[in-house]
Amino acid sequence: MTMLLVILGVIVALAVLIIGIYNRLVGLRQTCNQAWSDIEVQLKQRQDLVPNLVNVVKGYAKHEKETFNEVVAARNAAVAAKSVGDTVKSEGMLTQALGKLFALGEAYPDLKANTNFLQLQDELSDVENKISAARRFYNNATQEYNTGREQFPANMLAGPFNFGPRDFFESSEGREALEVAPDVSFD
Repeated sequence: MTMLLVILGVIVALAVLIIGIYNRLVGLRQTCNQAWSDIEVQLKQRQDLVPNLVNVVKGYAKHEKETFNEVVAARNAAVAAKSVGDTVKSEGMLTQALGKLFALGEAYPDLKANTNFLQLQDELSDVENKISAARRFYNNATQEYNTGREQFPANMLAGPFNFGPRDFFESSEGREALEVAPDVSFD
């Protein structure tokens, strides 16, 4: 009888442990999902600003059609991105295209002084800051989730219960570019 109670106690303890691990992994996964949703909201705001920005610049720089087409194509790719990797790549392309669009502002003084252009530029800068904060939160949640699913004994439950690894939302330049010190010259 005592042996039966010991075995039953061990089974109950294992069940409680498995349930606790499973619930922790679910919580971590939901935190990642919520963090990714926050990023998507900020990216959508950024993508919604692009057509307005292009229209304002078009009024001043009508012959810059190639730049406009590049910005629109990059925005469309960003809107269509489905995975974290695709989003990182397409948002990097959009950032580069927007950089070219803002460079036009430097070439056209009237555009640079346009209040709509300045307001859109400020809004885009604000959204960029929010994206950066959301990316940090998402990457932190992803790191906690990936660590939680790889730790023992959770790693034995992660696979069978489909708790796959999550990708980080890294800068469009990639880690390698961020690890190289900039070349500063005072020539």
